[in-house]
Amino acid sequence: MTTAQVIVLAGPSGSGKSRLAERLGLPVLRLDDFYKDVGDPTLPLITDGANAGLVDWDHPDSWLCDDALAAIEHLCLHGQGDVPVYDIPTSTRTGRQNLDLHGEAYFVAEGIFAQEVVPRAREAGLLADALCVTQRPAVTFWRRLTRDLREHRKPPLVLVRRGFALMRAQRGVVAHAVSLGCRPMTPVKAAAEIAQMTGHSIR
Repeated sequence: MTTAQVIVLAGPSGSGKSRLAERLGLPVLRLDDFYKDVGDPTLPLITDGANAGLVDWDHPDSWLCDDALAAIEHLCLHGQGDVPVYDIPTSTRTGRQNLDLHGEAYFVAEGIFAQEVVPRAREAGLLADALCVTQRPAVTFWRRLTRDLREHRKPPLVLVRRGFALMRAQRGVVAHAVSLGCRPMTPVKAAAEIAQMTGHSIR
């Protein structure tokens, strides 16, 4: 029997998932912390374009879906659990930390591959809702680029090239999330719906 259910926030990188998750006042599981470490031989590579030969961190094969699902299930069943801590600039896992739901009936799981957990989480009875946060591609591009440059996530030229590629791919990213069971909406609408469901005030 579960003690909590998960609200999944999917959406393109830079769409505002993390900011929204912080404003909800609920415990947050950062699904980007389940990336594989750099040097893992199973990491996918970009096959064409200016960044050909570099790791394709926007491909779901760069991410540990089974580990993320196991963490979600453990949190739903036990209300707390150890989760990884990942450093994106160095592309390495740096440790683990305890995530405690403190008795909350809901928690948020957000990340660029969040949609991948939706079908199995729903089948297991763990899912409260699944939303795909989306904004206009130009807005998402600028938010993503300024964030990634500020956090020194990757070299600037790589970030700019990646940004344009992701802007072109945004419609497909949203369509994929919808195909896996997410409902697309703006951050404002998503915040209102989650607040109504959980009874939490938006910060």
